[in-house]
Amino acid sequence: MSQNNKPNTKISNSTRLPRKRFYRARAHSNPLSDSHFPVPITPLNVDYSLHYPHFFPSYKINNDNDDVTSTDQAPSLGVCSKKIQFADIGCGFGGLLVNLATLFPETLMIGMELRDKVTEYVRERILALREANPGQYQNISVVRTNSMKYIPNFFEKGQLLKMFFLFPDPHFKEKNHRRRVISPHLLDEYAYTLEVGGIIYTITDVEELGEWMKACLEGHPLFEAITEEELKADPVVKLLTSATEEGQKVARNGGQTFQAVYRRISVSEEESR
Repeated sequence: MSQNNKPNTKISNSTRLPRKRFYRARAHSNPLSDSHFPVPITPLNVDYSLHYPHFFPSYKINNDNDDVTSTDQAPSLGVCSKKIQFADIGCGFGGLLVNLATLFPETLMIGMELRDKVTEYVRERILALREANPGQYQNISVVRTNSMKYIPNFFEKGQLLKMFFLFPDPHFKEKNHRRRVISPHLLDEYAYTLEVGGIIYTITDVEELGEWMKACLEGHPLFEAITEEELKADPVVKLLTSATEEGQKVARNGGQTFQAVYRRISVSEEESR
């Protein structure tokens, strides 16, 4: 068999999805280190056609006159009729995105992952799902980036409806707490990108980290806890423990999880409390 005709061993013959073992990476990355990947200058520079070709026609820059041209009706750069509304921060192998895709088929959502091999896996997984299920999974995508540094480069003020922080790195040592993805100063950025009424979902199997995230959210003036009644009625909450590889591992081991789910409120609401 010629080299060009060799079967792709990275793809499972039964599921036609990429095999995770070929995309394994270190469990954690240092979010304070410098990584080299393209970052949009502003949210207006995010190329939606690369992430969601079903919703946005492909287009290219005509270098002769800098116009945007396309075989379809081409949008201007950054001018989108739909915008990303869900962000899975540190999306891992994309389990939550895949589950949310069919639950909210008209909502654009993106996973943000720092590890290059894991990002590659999620990208290949989404492409395989799209091919196997025509018309589905067109609303999810992934980008390799450092969300602790570049959230404002991707999202406008009040753009997001939901943000997810599922089983983040606990960074146990006190000197490394500044690397935690939930912190008082980062919540300022998350509050900026969330619309009033938008929700932050967090979960961990590390009690100390769970208490930390809850305390950060509880102490921030622009977030309030979701009531138990609302949690029970929210179909997304059920996915926090079941959709991801980490959550499934905790469940298999009979471990405990700690959730903190908070709503973005307005300044006037905060003043009235």
